[in-house]
Amino acid sequence: MFSKSKINEPGPKANDTATAPAKPAAKPSAPASDFKAAAPKAKPAPSVLSSDLLVTGNLKTTGDIQIEGQVDGDIRAHLLTVGEGATVKGEVIADDVVVNGRVVGRVRGLKVRLTSTARVEGDIIHKTIAIESGAHFEGSVQRQDDPLSTGTGGKAKMPIAES
Repeated sequence: MFSKSKINEPGPKANDTATAPAKPAAKPSAPASDFKAAAPKAKPAPSVLSSDLLVTGNLKTTGDIQIEGQVDGDIRAHLLTVGEGATVKGEVIADDVVVNGRVVGRVRGLKVRLTSTARVEGDIIHKTIAIESGAHFEGSVQRQDDPLSTGTGGKAKMPIAES
Protein backbone atom coordinates (compact mmCIF):
# COMPACT_ATOMS: atom_id res chain seq x y z
CA MET A 1 0.00 0.00 0.00
CA PHE A 2 2.77 2.47 0.90
CA SER A 3 6.00 2.57 -0.97
CA LYS A 4 9.13 4.64 -0.58
CA SER A 5 9.74 7.04 -3.40
CA LYS A 6 13.15 6.71 -5.02
CA ILE A 7 13.11 10.14 -6.65
CA ASN A 8 15.42 11.88 -4.16
CA GLU A 9 17.40 8.83 -3.12
CA PRO A 10 21.12 8.77 -4.01
CA GLY A 11 22.34 6.05 -6.27
CA PRO A 12 21.08 4.81 -9.61
CA LYS A 13 17.98 6.35 -11.18
CA ALA A 14 14.74 4.42 -11.20
CA ASN A 15 15.16 3.61 -14.88
CA ASP A 16 18.76 2.40 -14.27
CA THR A 17 17.73 -0.42 -11.90
CA ALA A 18 17.86 -3.00 -14.62
CA THR A 19 21.48 -2.21 -15.49
CA ALA A 20 22.95 -1.26 -12.11
CA PRO A 21 22.92 -3.42 -9.01
CA ALA A 22 20.92 -2.08 -6.08
CA LYS A 23 23.04 -0.39 -3.40
CA PRO A 24 21.95 -0.33 0.22
CA ALA A 25 21.17 3.11 1.59
CA ALA A 26 24.02 4.61 3.57
CA LYS A 27 23.51 4.50 7.31
CA PRO A 28 24.05 7.68 9.28
CA SER A 29 27.28 7.59 11.26
CA ALA A 30 25.51 8.37 14.53
CA PRO A 31 21.93 8.17 15.69
CA ALA A 32 19.94 11.40 15.51
CA SER A 33 20.00 11.69 19.30
CA ASP A 34 23.82 11.90 19.37
CA PHE A 35 24.15 15.37 17.88
CA LYS A 36 26.83 17.64 19.29
CA ALA A 37 25.88 19.33 22.52
CA ALA A 38 24.25 22.70 22.05
CA ALA A 39 26.31 25.77 22.69
CA PRO A 40 26.19 26.91 26.31
CA LYS A 41 23.01 28.79 27.07
CA ALA A 42 23.39 32.53 26.96
CA LYS A 43 23.08 34.27 30.28
CA PRO A 44 19.47 35.37 30.66
CA ALA A 45 18.68 39.06 30.74
CA PRO A 46 18.12 40.56 34.18
CA SER A 47 14.61 40.82 35.56
CA VAL A 48 13.64 44.49 35.54
CA LEU A 49 11.07 45.99 37.88
CA SER A 50 9.96 49.20 36.18
CA SER A 51 9.76 52.59 37.85
CA ASP A 52 5.96 52.50 38.18
CA LEU A 53 5.95 49.12 39.94
CA LEU A 54 5.46 48.61 43.69
CA VAL A 55 6.22 45.12 44.95
CA THR A 56 5.21 44.11 48.47
CA GLY A 57 6.85 40.83 49.37
CA ASN A 58 10.16 39.03 49.10
CA LEU A 59 12.02 38.38 45.84
CA LYS A 60 14.38 35.44 45.36
CA THR A 61 16.26 34.38 42.24
CA THR A 62 19.56 32.86 41.17
CA GLY A 63 19.66 35.40 38.35
CA ASP A 64 20.02 39.16 38.13
CA ILE A 65 17.48 41.79 39.19
CA GLN A 66 17.37 45.46 38.30
CA ILE A 67 15.04 47.50 40.50
CA GLU A 68 13.72 50.78 39.13
CA GLY A 69 10.53 50.95 41.23
CA GLN A 70 9.86 50.22 44.89
CA VAL A 71 10.20 46.93 46.77
CA ASP A 72 8.89 46.51 50.31
CA GLY A 73 10.49 43.20 51.24
CA ASP A 74 13.73 41.25 51.19
CA ILE A 75 15.63 40.53 47.98
CA ARG A 76 18.04 37.69 47.26
CA ALA A 77 19.75 37.51 43.86
CA HIS A 78 23.05 36.93 42.06
CA LEU A 79 23.44 40.53 40.90
CA LEU A 80 21.17 43.23 42.28
CA THR A 81 21.14 46.72 40.82
CA VAL A 82 19.08 49.35 42.59
CA GLY A 83 18.29 52.09 40.09
CA GLU A 84 18.69 55.79 40.79
CA GLY A 85 14.97 56.38 41.41
CA ALA A 86 14.37 53.06 43.16
CA THR A 87 13.70 52.32 46.83
CA VAL A 88 14.16 48.99 48.60
CA LYS A 89 12.84 48.62 52.14
CA GLY A 90 14.16 45.32 53.40
CA GLU A 91 17.27 43.17 53.54
CA VAL A 92 19.31 42.82 50.36
CA ILE A 93 21.46 39.71 49.83
CA ALA A 94 23.40 39.22 46.59
CA ASP A 95 26.79 38.21 45.28
CA ASP A 96 27.10 41.66 43.69
CA VAL A 97 25.12 44.67 44.89
CA VAL A 98 25.17 48.01 43.07
CA VAL A 99 23.18 50.77 44.75
CA ASN A 100 22.35 53.86 42.74
CA GLY A 101 19.10 54.60 44.62
CA ARG A 102 17.83 54.09 48.16
CA VAL A 103 18.04 51.04 50.43
CA VAL A 104 16.52 51.03 53.91
CA GLY A 105 17.73 47.83 55.53
CA ARG A 106 20.75 45.57 55.78
CA VAL A 107 22.89 44.94 52.69
CA ARG A 108 24.87 41.69 52.40
CA GLY A 109 27.13 41.04 49.44
CA LEU A 110 30.43 39.67 48.28
CA LYS A 111 30.93 42.90 46.33
CA VAL A 112 28.97 46.00 47.37
CA ARG A 113 29.17 49.27 45.46
CA LEU A 114 27.51 52.52 46.50
CA THR A 115 27.55 55.03 43.67
CA SER A 116 27.50 58.79 44.14
CA THR A 117 23.66 58.82 44.01
CA ALA A 118 23.21 56.03 46.60
CA ARG A 119 21.38 56.46 49.92
CA VAL A 120 21.73 53.52 52.31
CA GLU A 121 20.20 53.45 55.79
CA GLY A 122 21.33 50.20 57.37
CA ASP A 123 24.31 47.98 58.01
CA ILE A 124 26.49 46.68 55.19
CA ILE A 125 28.15 43.27 55.48
CA HIS A 126 30.58 42.66 52.62
CA LYS A 127 33.73 41.00 51.38
CA THR A 128 34.72 43.99 49.24
CA ILE A 129 33.13 47.43 49.20
CA ALA A 130 33.39 50.59 47.14
CA ILE A 131 31.75 53.84 48.20
CA GLU A 132 31.88 56.69 45.71
CA SER A 133 32.16 60.30 46.80
CA GLY A 134 28.69 61.77 47.30
CA ALA A 135 27.05 58.56 48.52
CA HIS A 136 24.98 58.87 51.71
CA PHE A 137 25.39 56.02 54.17
CA GLU A 138 24.06 55.68 57.73
CA GLY A 139 24.91 52.47 59.52
CA SER A 140 27.85 50.23 60.20
CA VAL A 141 30.04 48.36 57.80
CA GLN A 142 31.48 44.94 58.51
CA ARG A 143 33.87 42.86 56.43
CA GLN A 144 33.36 39.10 56.38
CA ASP A 145 34.91 36.38 54.25
CA ASP A 146 31.42 34.90 53.75
CA PRO A 147 28.93 37.77 54.06
CA LEU A 148 26.13 35.75 52.49
CA SER A 149 25.97 33.33 55.42
CA THR A 150 23.46 34.06 58.14
CA GLY A 151 26.06 33.99 60.94
CA THR A 152 27.56 37.26 62.11
CA GLY A 153 31.16 36.07 62.17
CA GLY A 154 33.71 37.39 64.63
CA LYS A 155 34.74 40.57 62.87
CA ALA A 156 34.53 43.91 64.63
CA LYS A 157 32.16 46.50 63.30
CA MET A 158 33.51 49.75 61.99
CA PRO A 159 30.98 52.60 62.03
CA ILE A 160 30.98 54.90 59.03
CA ALA A 161 29.70 58.45 59.19
CA GLU A 162 27.55 59.88 56.43
CA SER A 163 29.64 61.10 53.49
